Amino acid sequence: MEVPILRQGQFLIASIQSALTDADLSHLREALIAQVGRSRCRGVIVDVTALDVMDSFAVRTLRDIAHMARLRGAETVIVGIQPDVAFAMVQLGLTLKGVATVLDLEEGLAFLNRRTEERGLETKPKRPSSRG
Repeated sequence: MEVPILRQGQFLIASIQSALTDADLSHLREALIAQVGRSRCRGVIVDVTALDVMDSFAVRTLRDIAHMARLRGAETVIVGIQPDVAFAMVQLGLTLKGVATVLDLEEGLAFLNRRTEERGLETKPKRPSSRG
């Protein structure tokens, strides 16, 4: 199943609509990373609200997407992990270590806006002070 990838300003949003096969997840990873480069986006949101199960391959793929996107200059945030999914992930020892997660799409956009602003401030050269 194809996962739609939408552009919202300087961010990409991939909204997973239903359970995906391992091949679908691999395709999503490749498509997202390619799109990060083509669109020169600053952030990626992966919305997993519709998922009621995440296995180890899905968790590893999401983690890989985040790390690959970061290497391409984009922050990633996973949104919408359901309570039962979070519980199962903890019970199975599946973690998204090093990957930002927030409650929903609105918080995901706010998170990426903050991160983009922080990064923008870090990369701006400091002006020499003129004392007279």
